[in-house]
Amino acid sequence: MSNTQDNQTKCPFLTTAEGAPIGRQQALTAGPRGPLLMQDTALLEQMQHFNRERIPERVVHAKGSGAYGTFTVTHDITKFTKASIFSKVGKKTECFLRFSTVAGERGAADAERDVRGFAVKFYTDEGNWDMVGNNTPVFFVRDPYKFQNFIHTQKRDPKTNLRGHDMQWDFWSQCPESLHQVTILFSDRGLPASYRHINGYGSHTYSFINAQGERVWCKFHFKCNQGIKNWMDDHAAKVIGDDRESHQRDLFNAIEKGEFPSWTLKVQIMTQAQADAWSAKTGWNPFDLTKVWPHADFPLHEVGKLELNRNPENYHAEVEQAAFKPSALVPGIGPSPDKMLQARLMSYADTHLHRVGVNHHQIPVNKPRCPVMHYMRDGQGATAETYGGAPNYWPNTRAGTPMPNEKFADPAWDLGQAVVDRFDSTENHDDFTQAGNLYRMFDDAHRDRLCSRIAGNLAQARKEIQMRQLCHFFRADEDYGRRIAAKLGINVDAAMQEFKPVHDSVRA
Repeated sequence: MSNTQDNQTKCPFLTTAEGAPIGRQQALTAGPRGPLLMQDTALLEQMQHFNRERIPERVVHAKGSGAYGTFTVTHDITKFTKASIFSKVGKKTECFLRFSTVAGERGAADAERDVRGFAVKFYTDEGNWDMVGNNTPVFFVRDPYKFQNFIHTQKRDPKTNLRGHDMQWDFWSQCPESLHQVTILFSDRGLPASYRHINGYGSHTYSFINAQGERVWCKFHFKCNQGIKNWMDDHAAKVIGDDRESHQRDLFNAIEKGEFPSWTLKVQIMTQAQADAWSAKTGWNPFDLTKVWPHADFPLHEVGKLELNRNPENYHAEVEQAAFKPSALVPGIGPSPDKMLQARLMSYADTHLHRVGVNHHQIPVNKPRCPVMHYMRDGQGATAETYGGAPNYWPNTRAGTPMPNEKFADPAWDLGQAVVDRFDSTENHDDFTQAGNLYRMFDDAHRDRLCSRIAGNLAQARKEIQMRQLCHFFRADEDYGRRIAAKLGINVDAAMQEFKPVHDSVRA
């Protein structure tokens, strides 16, 4: 028996997508030199599928890696939330975590200076809860109208199709609320060594509701148990030259070797009374995505441990098709008045409807691990496995059909005498104190590295943009501004006179 024949007896036979066995995989032709015949349906099927095997790339967070894991409750927080996932110490919940770079396309290098995405899907027994976050506790903007425009500045110039720094600094210099996140991005924290060595943050403010219907505000912090590890620019450049998939390789290999990375989940809690008092004291909005809650005022409460312990079997099916959305909430966990979160409740779900399809929740990696009962029907990719021939409308009088249950209703929000209007998100905001506080936390050498990185990047923007942005650095900390100005070769006092209109427009 030949090797080929022997191999055929040991392996399953090849089939079409419909399951029909294939005898030989060569093109069907009229004679050995062709042409092809249209009746070669197996070849046509293969070519047609190949032409459609890519789905649209994510607009942001396009390059990513994922793994399955387990979340285990270690501390009781039932006084804050009735969420089933936290119902008792020792309870375990399966989860899937996707890491990513934010601005880069799918072909970007892992080790670039960029924010890292940190999105977790918890398969709870009361539905999927998606915690969609980053490795930073704040973001660049607080008004959702600015989000899409900000992302455009991180992509390619419409004329040159090149990525550059003029667009981003033009935007940042006109949006002082971005200074806190910019300071983090260009600090030593801005270039993680791997996905296993970063913290994860929900960043937004969310709400917890307990069994008594009491609501508190909360922030989620996933603290890395491997320790934070970052690279300097020169080392990262060498890594990129050797391996553009350094983060992916590191995560996959660590899990394959049984070196399971883990994070400790902690939460900050703020009551509405505390929110009112803190806002009155500091002038900061507790729902502002560009701000942190100081740990001295709002300490961390430990909740549990998240461990990654299983790699996906197929990247496309399980990582590329994974769909995370802040609107995937469960009883006991809800949104807040955070404007950016409110917009993302729609935006993330909507992009998955476009990218993966109306029934993306039926894809195994996105599928809840609990019973699913609703009246949404049909659409591309529908399986009908959860509803079969059951009615597709509500209310109905059919026996055994799903109906709402009052016990899961959230308590009402007391918004007081809120005025609905289009409020300017740049007015009456302190966008400099927290960025300045962060700068002053760094030692002198770290400050110098931060300012060198910013100056090297900002130097590629136009002079008027440089001057506009320098005003923000000065307002955060005078040393911050003077160091960057010196590295840009700018005489501050002379330049302020030359660009006085720019300076005055920023101060206004």
